[in-house]
Amino acid sequence: MTALSTRRTLPTPLYGPAFGTYSPEDVSWLLTDLSQVELEAPAEEREKAIQSGEAHYAESLPIEYQPSPSYQRLFHSALDESAGRLAYDVGVVTEMILAERGPGVVLASLARAGTPVGVLCRRWAAFAHGLDLPHYAVSIVRGRGIDSVALDYLAAHHDPGQVMFVDGWTGKGAIARELAAAIHRYGLATGRRFSARLAVLADPGRCVELFGTREDHLIPSACLNSTVSGLVSRTVLNDRLIGPGDFHGAKFYAGLAGADVSALFVERVCARFAEVAQRVAGDWPAVAAADRTPDWAGWAAVERISDDYGIGDVNLVKPGVGETTRVLLRRVPWKVLARADAGDRLTHVRLLARQRGVEVVEVEPAALPYSCVGLIQPGFSRGGA
Repeated sequence: MTALSTRRTLPTPLYGPAFGTYSPEDVSWLLTDLSQVELEAPAEEREKAIQSGEAHYAESLPIEYQPSPSYQRLFHSALDESAGRLAYDVGVVTEMILAERGPGVVLASLARAGTPVGVLCRRWAAFAHGLDLPHYAVSIVRGRGIDSVALDYLAAHHDPGQVMFVDGWTGKGAIARELAAAIHRYGLATGRRFSARLAVLADPGRCVELFGTREDHLIPSACLNSTVSGLVSRTVLNDRLIGPGDFHGAKFYAGLAGADVSALFVERVCARFAEVAQRVAGDWPAVAAADRTPDWAGWAAVERISDDYGIGDVNLVKPGVGETTRVLLRRVPWKVLARADAGDRLTHVRLLARQRGVEVVEVEPAALPYSCVGLIQPGFSRGGA
């Protein structure tokens, strides 16, 4: 433990089952419990406040989407079909993490989309190498940066150089840029040097070097919100509730326990580890040795789409299966652009679009480097989103 922890009292992590449905061993949540606070607002109300600049998206929460029986069936079908591929991608990215940082690596997942992936990476390290890796979930907010109090906690308990940030996927790369800028600012202010390298399961935005795949496949954990992420909400940064010495906040939706598939998702993927282990062991060194330099092709595509559709704000263009799903679940969607050859990868996206009355525009494959792109309704006036 460094001298930092003796200079002031830091908040303590939250653990399941009191907060979240993951086991205490799987993740320590560096968050403030806001479960008793009413933060949810209708999508249209939130969108107007966000785009007008009256409020930041992280100051409130969307109303949690409750999936229909048909949508739940799609989730289970997608998980059955993709569990083996996910297990392979988890193995590849975890092996690259261990090769870079060694057995003393500390996983810090970006809550909440990164947390199921962080749990899986921790489970792979235990399965393949007998390691018991620490895993924390920390908040990052676009436009506000990463939770500096969470970084203080990590620095007080671990070598910052051993911390690896983990997320689920990349869209256009906004979070990767946010993380790099925030870690740089924190280092200048404190002298504690974390690495801003980010490991993800899927990098369709081509903006990070550590990834399991760069293909824009469906990751079933993107299909749902809290019910596949330990029943924990998206993170909240609201000055009325979060003080300078507090972790960023989140809610635990204990009332949704009957719909929780967080453990199911993890266990289904982990059950496929043994069958992919030999292939991972043979493949990952070549993957690691290949040219993985980011070319930010995703960001260029988003800028082009923003111009082509007269949106004028890249924040309203959400590329990739995961980001498009989030647009349909918790924003005010305008259109979905879908690659004509995407096939079954977009079955759940098309169902959500029908349920919300959103047009799906078929796009020639050569014109879209992602399986799909979600466009947020831009009619609420311009501003950050």
